[in-house]
Amino acid sequence: MKRAQARLIVAGRVQGVFYRHSTRQAARDLGLSGWVKNLEDGSVEIFADGPESVVKKLIEWCHKGPPNAVVNNVSVEWENDHTCEGTTNGVFEIV
Repeated sequence: MKRAQARLIVAGRVQGVFYRHSTRQAARDLGLSGWVKNLEDGSVEIFADGPESVVKKLIEWCHKGPPNAVVNNVSVEWENDHTCEGTTNGVFEIV
């Protein structure tokens, strides 16, 4: 299975609606490594590492997010060298 790493920026009403906590749970349920954090501009940044098809499932989930979120945009940057900082050895955390 092809490994993939992706960095996402999720914009919209994604802070104060449990987006980070819900993302962490979704990623853990999928078995992904990585992290999620709030950005100063009100968006959320996510780094996900795992099998490409599974990372794509998380990206799909991010377009909707938890019930109170309003997602306006999800930008995805695929990491090609698989050495992106922030991998957490099988754990997905809020940072």
